[in-house]
Amino acid sequence: MPGVTTEFTVTSPEQMQELGRRLAKLLRAGDLVMLNGELGAGKTTLTRGLGEGLGVRGAVTSPTFVIARVHPSLGDGPPLVHADAYRLGGGLDEMEDLDLDISLPESVVVVEWGEGKVEELTDDRLHVVIHRAVGDTTDEVRHVTVTGLGQRWATVDLGVLSA
Repeated sequence: MPGVTTEFTVTSPEQMQELGRRLAKLLRAGDLVMLNGELGAGKTTLTRGLGEGLGVRGAVTSPTFVIARVHPSLGDGPPLVHADAYRLGGGLDEMEDLDLDISLPESVVVVEWGEGKVEELTDDRLHVVIHRAVGDTTDEVRHVTVTGLGQRWATVDLGVLSA
C-alpha cells in the first residue's frame, strides 16, 4: 500500500515535543499512530507533544509498565490512548486484550513499538519512525520519517509538520 511520506531532522527534545504538537493538529478521532525507534529515540517525548496539542488530561509518560494509558480530553477533542507494545510478543492477540479496536473510533491511539502488532486494526494509519543520527556525539539529533497510509492520509499535507 503506497503512502505519503515526509522526512526531517529534529535536533532537541523540545523540537520533538513541538513536532508532536504540530502532528496533533492533523489528528482526529479514529486515527492510529504507530511509533517506532530504538529505546531513548524520543517516542514518548513526541507523544507528550501530541497530548499537549490534543489538550488531554494527565502527564504523558512512558506506558511501558502499564502497557496502555488513556488521557481524556480537557475540551471537545478526542481522548489520547497511549500504548506500549514493547513487552507484548503475541501480536494482535495480546493487543486485543487492550481493546484498542474498541477505543480507536472515538480516540487517537498512539502505539509505541507497534510494528507487526497493530496494523490489522485499520488500513488508515500513520507510521512515525525515529532514528538517532549515526555518529551523533550530542545524542540529540534524530531523523524522523512520517508515512501516512490509507485513504485517510492520501490528501493530508504532511509537509506542514516540518514548518
